Amino acid sequence: MIIVARTDPHHPQATALLKQSHALMQSLFPPEDNFYLDIDDLVAPHIHFYAARIGEDILGTGALMIKSDYGEVKSMFVAEAARGKGIAAALLRQIEDTARDEGLTMLKLETGNVLHAAHRLYARHGFRQCGVFGDYIDAKSSIFMEKAL
Repeated sequence: MIIVARTDPHHPQATALLKQSHALMQSLFPPEDNFYLDIDDLVAPHIHFYAARIGEDILGTGALMIKSDYGEVKSMFVAEAARGKGIAAALLRQIEDTARDEGLTMLKLETGNVLHAAHRLYARHGFRQCGVFGDYIDAKSSIFMEKAL
């Protein structure tokens, strides 16, 4: 059974996954097109950081950053060996539930243009492509998506 719970991103297993995610992004995209949050930034009061576990093993991470008029999905990552088991979907459902609890009516995200599995996940959950938002730049390696809640 997948359990998703608010977690400290400094938990060793969560940190290890975040570092894997950052390394992957660095291998795929130029530095100026990497918009991930540093681990220390994920403990800010306006960020809800979640980990998904099966048993004692943290297999995925995701976060909701509360903005003034929307929520942003951040730090979505699932361990390679755990992909296809519903981890990302469980994290995304928790992020959506938290956003609704916070009174938000819109979720937005930025993802890489070559992360096709992520595009499919977000589309299955009702996200549609949109234009640049927030402080992002119109990077050619970015895809921007949103979902009304």
